[in-house]
Amino acid sequence: MRQYWLMKSEPDECSIDDALAAPVATVSWTGVRNYQARNFMRDAMQVGDGVLFYHSSCAQPGVVGIARVASGTRPDPTQFDAASPYFDAASKPDDPRWLLLDVQALRKTRVLGLPELRAAPSLAEMVVLRRGNRLSITPVTTAEWALIDGTLLSR
Repeated sequence: MRQYWLMKSEPDECSIDDALAAPVATVSWTGVRNYQARNFMRDAMQVGDGVLFYHSSCAQPGVVGIARVASGTRPDPTQFDAASPYFDAASKPDDPRWLLLDVQALRKTRVLGLPELRAAPSLAEMVVLRRGNRLSITPVTTAEWALIDGTLLSR
């Protein structure tokens, strides 16, 4: 069964334009350092799942593209690189803590910002809209996906 996800990226690190310009429009989703987000990647995300590509920590946060999960998980090499901001001295190559997967950008969309998402009553329970949510990867229901991809982004 296909599932859907919202994945946040800071555009200074990897924007939708960067992803579309990458070979085969595919980027490795590095730097996830939250156990719940890691567990989503490890235990629930599957090749072919839909992804709402979301820009965060920017002037206009919101959904900026549609993507898909393009690989299974593997160890994130940035956890072992002392020069990386994602270095984790406690993570060991024979027992890595952090994983990544590849995401393939399919298309850029108009920016669908938080105010517009909040204005849709049927999105009221969407995880990204919950107060205090800081996760970089969150599940999206089939109904939420259908409304966003099928209706809101086509306006």
